[in-house]
Amino acid sequence: MSVSARKFAITAPAPPPHMGTAERDLVAMGIAISAIIMFVGTGGGVLSRILAHSFGIGVGPDRLLTNALLLNVALVIFGWRRYEDLRREVGTRRAAEAQARLLAETDALTGCLNRYSITEATDTLVKRAAAQGEITAFIMIDLDNFKQINDCNGHGAGDSILQETARRIRAAMPAGALLARLGGDEFACVCAFDPRRPERIDSLATAVLDGVSAPVVAEGFRGQISVSIGITRSDTPVGEASGDFADAGQLLHMADIAMYQAKKEGRNRYVWFAREMEDALRYRSDLEIAIREGLSQGEFVPYYEQQIDLASGELVGFEMLARWHSDQFPNVGPEVFIPVAEDIGVIAEMSEELIRQALNDAKGWDPALTLSVNISPVQLRDPWFAQRILKLLVTANFPPSRLDIEITETCLHSNIAGVHALVTSLKNQGISISLDDFGTGYSSLSHLRSLPFDRIKIDRSFVTSMRESADSATIVRSITSLGEGLGLPITAEGIESEEVLDGLRALGQFKGQGYLYGRPQPADAVRAMLDERAQRKLADDAPTVTDTALPLASNG
Repeated sequence: MSVSARKFAITAPAPPPHMGTAERDLVAMGIAISAIIMFVGTGGGVLSRILAHSFGIGVGPDRLLTNALLLNVALVIFGWRRYEDLRREVGTRRAAEAQARLLAETDALTGCLNRYSITEATDTLVKRAAAQGEITAFIMIDLDNFKQINDCNGHGAGDSILQETARRIRAAMPAGALLARLGGDEFACVCAFDPRRPERIDSLATAVLDGVSAPVVAEGFRGQISVSIGITRSDTPVGEASGDFADAGQLLHMADIAMYQAKKEGRNRYVWFAREMEDALRYRSDLEIAIREGLSQGEFVPYYEQQIDLASGELVGFEMLARWHSDQFPNVGPEVFIPVAEDIGVIAEMSEELIRQALNDAKGWDPALTLSVNISPVQLRDPWFAQRILKLLVTANFPPSRLDIEITETCLHSNIAGVHALVTSLKNQGISISLDDFGTGYSSLSHLRSLPFDRIKIDRSFVTSMRESADSATIVRSITSLGEGLGLPITAEGIESEEVLDGLRALGQFKGQGYLYGRPQPADAVRAMLDERAQRKLADDAPTVTDTALPLASNG
């Protein structure tokens, strides 16, 4: 046995270089085990001879057998060290895999689950709850005005607020509930409840609202925050007449829809999902797509509303109004599609195209007629807006003195510095600037004095109701007095009756517009009306032809 062991120990082959790490580890372990077996088999005899010979007793062991023993010892040591290295490597690898799995499944900032792991965990929770006869609630939570807080206080404060918000939400959650941060300032909670006690979810939502709204101090931020919450439940059908229930992804989407409804209703509240919300969202999505397609297909066109000098009754100009000629949405007015265009970021493209068309239309009018155009507050954020307007004027060869740009009063409250720079730049080019919808916003006398406006426009809501509402009449009189005191002429919108017209004339000098003078018309109708007026004026100005008396014939 000792000879066999010696031959094996000496001739054991090295692992081939192409072997993988795991295969080499197995080979090393096999060598170590073999060395231990050989050491047990040969070590007793060899060691006893070595010890006896060292004390001068007997003959020393065979040299080859001694070398084989030493080689076996070396192999045992090598195998043990390799085994320890392998054990540490496996432990390190398992720890790294666990950490990678943790990072892949959780949000690093808050410790909540992340968007990628919540769906699988939710499916498991829903199945377990269903097996116990329970329903699962899906709750979407979004911080209100978080972007503004983040921009004003920095990302460090924003991160601290998110961490504190996650802690407060988690504290309100029942045992076994799932909490995920889906990204940004949006969280999702999934928890089971007894279908006979749905009010517990209402209590949970209220607890989250109250808990989050407690004062927060974080990295320079000191104040209160609020959240908007949307809720749905796992027994919500996919369709109104369908027996199939929504899956986890669809339910989170429904809760998200309800959360946006909560924001629309004023924020800092919770709303349960209703099918009508999804219909409204689908309508909005279709509307956004149609607006983008309508822009590329030229469906948005300018209409023109007459502006009249109330004292003389003469036509002095037109205001351009946007209209949408859409087969899919034939009855959608500007009060609907303009806010949507602002939200999806296409209002500048739409406005500039409408202004371009309007300048080309107005170029053919009487040179004494002005053109007024409304500007979206979104466009005022563009530092190059004034240059864009000037480029349109140059391209159309339209005199700047005939153009009047209307800026809504609400713009002054949010972007006074940008408005001041814009107004100054446009005024320097000879363009007139009007303050539109006056009386509905937050402008002050200091704004009117510091900004070089050329005209004030009274909002139509006050003008239309001034005969029925004493408050509206008082507001109109006050704005009229203010305009006279500041030397600013006034335009009254919404003149729809002779009684309103008479009331305005009694207050002073006005330029007015409204349905009393006709509905807004497209360019070809305006052109025909102006041609008819021009023909009528020529006829009125032509000299009257009278019969010339002929001398009586003589008798002779």
